[in-house]
Amino acid sequence: MSDQENDLSENYSVCPECKTGVMHLEYITYFTRLDQELITVPNFPAWVCDMCGLREYDTRAVSWLNTLLNPATGKKRPYQRKAGPAPIDRPQP
Repeated sequence: MSDQENDLSENYSVCPECKTGVMHLEYITYFTRLDQELITVPNFPAWVCDMCGLREYDTRAVSWLNTLLNPATGKKRPYQRKAGPAPIDRPQP
């Protein structure tokens, strides 16, 4: 196998839907809803089939986006006192 073929096999995979197309990394606009709001994210990484158009969004990017859109992100948690060390049982003299 040549170096060029090896590079292609590492960067591309066969489409799981149509089994004939090749999945390519593209940057597209991602749409999602947050309550009643429509959120659009430009230049979002996705794997797109060149035959059937199947889109599989990059899992790491979706995870980061979910973290950013989480209403609790950036809010301070209430202070919770950490429990001290467990008391040591010592024999009485």
